[in-house]
Amino acid sequence: MPALNTLSVEALFDQGNQAMAEGDNALAEACFRTALQLAPDTAEIHANLAFLLDASGDVAQAEACYQRAIACNPDIAQIHLNLGSLLTVQKRLMEAEAAFTRAITLEPDVAGGWSNLGGLYSGMQRNAEAELCCRQALLRDPQHAKARFNLACVLLRQGRLEEGWVCLEARDWYAPLQAHLDIPRWQGEPLTGKSILIGLEAGQGDMIQFARYAALLKSRGAARVTLLCHASLKTLFTSLQGVDEVLAFDEAIPRTGWDCWTPAISIPLHCATRIDAIPASLPYLHAAPELMAQWRARLPAQGLRVGLVWKGNPRFENDFDRSLQGLHMLAPLTQVEGVSFISLQKGQGEEEALCPPTGFDVLPLGSQLADFADTAAVVAQLDLVISVDTAVAHLAGALNKPVWLLLPYYKTDWRWLQDRTDSLWYPGCMRLFRQSASENWAPVVEEVRVALQATLNRPLRSG
Repeated sequence: MPALNTLSVEALFDQGNQAMAEGDNALAEACFRTALQLAPDTAEIHANLAFLLDASGDVAQAEACYQRAIACNPDIAQIHLNLGSLLTVQKRLMEAEAAFTRAITLEPDVAGGWSNLGGLYSGMQRNAEAELCCRQALLRDPQHAKARFNLACVLLRQGRLEEGWVCLEARDWYAPLQAHLDIPRWQGEPLTGKSILIGLEAGQGDMIQFARYAALLKSRGAARVTLLCHASLKTLFTSLQGVDEVLAFDEAIPRTGWDCWTPAISIPLHCATRIDAIPASLPYLHAAPELMAQWRARLPAQGLRVGLVWKGNPRFENDFDRSLQGLHMLAPLTQVEGVSFISLQKGQGEEEALCPPTGFDVLPLGSQLADFADTAAVVAQLDLVISVDTAVAHLAGALNKPVWLLLPYYKTDWRWLQDRTDSLWYPGCMRLFRQSASENWAPVVEEVRVALQATLNRPLRSG
């Protein structure tokens, strides 16, 4: 291979692109930087270097390169699109909006700009504008998966489930499983006498929410229903009505053995779930009596027993917004006398319960919970769970245990609908506490504190 400093700008640019495609980021960066020494005003080289830096986590340098690229040539739509995506991740939303709008102005017939702007508006709860942008994208490219997914979130959040489920099929979370299986995918045809595999997709909370459909498939005549799930859910899911077999994703998964399979979140589409007919017979999960007995002696004997979860999985795309900064943000709840707090926090934030803020008396059980069967055994014996939008909230709802869910304003998940204070997926037991547009958790926690104080005067209903 010739030395980089002997190559032309064009050759360096091509070699850098090839190296980037092959995952050799160090070589790609060297090629682009050498090319810029020869042609410092070439927008495309600055832009590709920016893309590379962004992917490697050097956001500040990436932004500087994008801005330099725009200064060299302000009329390349893709550069504005990429800059808008970088700004969106940083939640510099007005700047991102301007970047996407500029991309659309330059190339109004390209779907990507419309889709990205629609996704941005969706996260900001500007639903009408989000829907308009997504539909504009799909007019230009009916196969644009991201635009269709963004539209799904907008529709489902508004309770427009019929079209929303259809659009949600644009997701591809289950692609690895689909490639592994050698059986047809269920498309809603009769299941009488057939065996079906419900495939794992997305997170543990998603699987808890949609595992309820196993009983519905059984009622439709399925002879055998197998559920594939995260390893941490396997023991718990053996209590599910309608499930004949539970497989964990870390086991050897057969390629065949069923008449058909379906991703878990596709079942509502084929079962024609509508806003006034969500299958929500509670409880549909149950704690094992022997595990409840094992945990009983470890729980406080006095006071209102309240479980706390303040953080979710840090790998989730919106975790910064849905998780609390720390346990200290729930400290106002300690002003309510007669409450015993129990930490159900696992993973991120778990250690905070071992050394809580001064005056915050909390029983740290998170590290002792082996899986969701253990968590269910504890939750079943609590009076209330207070949680951010993560799997434990779904678990409490599925157990029909009173649960108060703290929701962010930015990118509020579609399943909690718009502006409601209750959940149609967990009726009668779940109460929603939402951030306002200020995105401040303090007023939400204060609202929870007032509600918690009120429970001492009127008991929570039994779960």
